[in-house]
Amino acid sequence: MNSREIITSGKAILGIEFGSTRIKAVLIDDENRPIAQGSHEWENQLVDGLWTYSVEAIWNGLHECYADLRKDVMAQYGVEIENLAAIGVSAMMHGYLPFKGNEMLVPFRTWRNTNTGKAAAELSELFNYNIPLRWSISHIYQAILNGEEHVKDIDFLTTLAGYIHWQLTGEKVLGVGDASGMIPVDPETKNYDATMVEKFNALVAPKGFGWTLEAILPKVLVAGEDAGRLTEEGARLLDASGHLKAGIPVCPPEGDAGTGMVATNAVKQRTGNVSAGTSSFSMIVLEKNLSKPNEMIDMVTTPDGSLVAMVHCNNCTSDLNAWVGLFRQYQELLGVPVDMNEVFGKLYNNALTGDADCGGLVSFNYISGEPVTGCAEGRPLFVRSANDSFNLANFMRAHLYGSVAVLKIGNDVLFNEEQVKVDRITGHGGLFKTKGVGQRVLAAALNSPISVMETAGEGGAWGIALLAAFAVNNERGLALPDYLDEVVFAGNEGVEIVPTAEDVAGFDAYIENYKSALAIEKSAIANKK
Repeated sequence: MNSREIITSGKAILGIEFGSTRIKAVLIDDENRPIAQGSHEWENQLVDGLWTYSVEAIWNGLHECYADLRKDVMAQYGVEIENLAAIGVSAMMHGYLPFKGNEMLVPFRTWRNTNTGKAAAELSELFNYNIPLRWSISHIYQAILNGEEHVKDIDFLTTLAGYIHWQLTGEKVLGVGDASGMIPVDPETKNYDATMVEKFNALVAPKGFGWTLEAILPKVLVAGEDAGRLTEEGARLLDASGHLKAGIPVCPPEGDAGTGMVATNAVKQRTGNVSAGTSSFSMIVLEKNLSKPNEMIDMVTTPDGSLVAMVHCNNCTSDLNAWVGLFRQYQELLGVPVDMNEVFGKLYNNALTGDADCGGLVSFNYISGEPVTGCAEGRPLFVRSANDSFNLANFMRAHLYGSVAVLKIGNDVLFNEEQVKVDRITGHGGLFKTKGVGQRVLAAALNSPISVMETAGEGGAWGIALLAAFAVNNERGLALPDYLDEVVFAGNEGVEIVPTAEDVAGFDAYIENYKSALAIEKSAIANKK
């Protein structure tokens, strides 16, 4: 069948992902190819010192994104979406959404918040396991330490993806990958680590709350399991026009890390991927556990429950994009027509002509705090000395390097200290939009070949659509890695760039300058400037 027939027969599959700056919907056909898209731009707000998105912004964003998808389908195919084979919902991982009934007790606290340092440190010691600042367990324990009144009333705690799935289906469930960012998951049981749950309950028992942790967390599901169906109310929440029918299967909701792994075919052991956009993170699927906990490395799972070492960086391209925006404004002042793809392309490619070590220039892209380097707050800084080689190519190269510098610091622990082996790393996200540039920079940073697929731009919305397809179209009963290898990607490993010795040495020199200059960044934070 052609795409129009796929849509009218109800065989298309919908994936929706709530990213940090954009909500995206992708409709795929029965061969897993994108056939329509919709999107909605949104932005987090700093309210009372915490990063959040309002409930109104969440649902308005979903409405607008789905409406944009309908518009694309009508423009391309002249039909309405009335039925679907399956739906999947994904969102930025971690954070804190506590509920009593349907009431959200405090505004959504996102992954970007770094106010949970005391809680994360105490829990890491209690569990003998690295508990990151942004994980849900850190947020709820910090709220307990703060004496926040709402904690006693919690009857459900979930993530953004879990919240949306619950409202669409009535099911309080979560995919194992997203669940592993609430509290650690045992890769053997593929459920919350029972020992850690017991320790947490004992820790907070003197508070006399009327709940236990296991009672308020979502049920954990692995990829392919039944996660419910779209209700009549859910159909109206998704499609305000009233065309979409209820009863559509909805796959387990996942986090953006899991959908990134799926979209890059990196759920098999010894594979990895790097997502580089507003934030960045690398995911390396492990053959065995690490030798010891490390505060730079988060342990999560793939959507089918395999152990993953994750290096998560709160900042990536936002500061870089802001500098590119200045060049756009300069062009506008000159009366020169602006094509942002051309602006990015010219600046990025010119950066590759600069010195391999950026001529001594250093960029800190910290819009928000960066836990990997011990910075609780963000202070974007550009640092140079009078003797550095200050030109446009080095300036842009320093910002490109700065966008993945923290990622390198974390991955050096994995590759150099833990001797983790990886056969293939795939990149996806906005950093790779200008062909070959971000890929070359990342290859130099990680001293590893980096592949980028043509589908990399589809991102997590495509990834969750693939998980929805896996849930309903896996007639052969394949494991998720085999399904992706044999059904979705069929040998496509993308275009690979191998790092040059000069680029690797240059990035190593840059990172030494970067580490030395961290004292400047920390001084700016300490002095509130």
